[in-house]
Amino acid sequence: MYLEKQLVRGYNAYIDSDRDDLGTLMDVGLLVMEPGDVYTIDSAEKETAVLLFEGSVTITYGGQSAECERPDCFRHEAYCLLSPRGVKIGILAKSHAELYVQQTVNPRDYEPVLYTPETVQVQHAGANGELMGAMRREIKTFFDYENAPFSNMVLGEVLNFPGKWSSYPPHHHPQPEVYFYRFDYPHGFGAGFANGEIYKTGHNGCAVINHGFHSQAAAPGYAMCYAWGIRHLDGDPWKKTRIDDPEHAWLWKPDANEHIFQG
Repeated sequence: MYLEKQLVRGYNAYIDSDRDDLGTLMDVGLLVMEPGDVYTIDSAEKETAVLLFEGSVTITYGGQSAECERPDCFRHEAYCLLSPRGVKIGILAKSHAELYVQQTVNPRDYEPVLYTPETVQVQHAGANGELMGAMRREIKTFFDYENAPFSNMVLGEVLNFPGKWSSYPPHHHPQPEVYFYRFDYPHGFGAGFANGEIYKTGHNGCAVINHGFHSQAAAPGYAMCYAWGIRHLDGDPWKKTRIDDPEHAWLWKPDANEHIFQG
């Protein structure tokens, strides 16, 4: 399922897990702020992740304060706050700012963590010319089961280079996932494959992935950056779980495209 919204100033809810039966087990939204705006998040039951896509903000949480600035998500690394239930989060905008917000129920108590540009984990996937460079991308992880086993969520970003593929070769995992798309130009676009469907992706669109193999591509000339959020299942957390589509598993072979240049 692919979701789009007409954005307004303030919080724009894409998924409300208490109301929407989409199988994500998470709330997802985009917070749009102008200079001087203040927004507060205070949930007694749900942990919260706040990811700065662009702008300059002051974030307060658990008696701490941080100045966070990110001109864009294509050339600059992110700030991402992960905070447990019962901790009030305050966000003060010092410029136009857009922030991705992801929440889920979690009864565990833990100390809030602010992931910074210096701590983001970056994997340069497809950088060795695999498939003629067609799946070159940067996979960025803020937190997952390895560094935040106390959370019920995972959150990262993928920088999908223009004309390239990501989430590729096609794969799936039992844990539900959400993609939230950003393009370097507002009219940028791409294509997504998930839940047995094909959909056109666009700036500030959101894909819900709850079954089947998934993959996607960005149109030539348009860089795509998307947040990827996964909800652990009870007793079955996402531990970099990846089940490849057997029909396309041969694409992992280092010489997968050599036959094109033979003969």
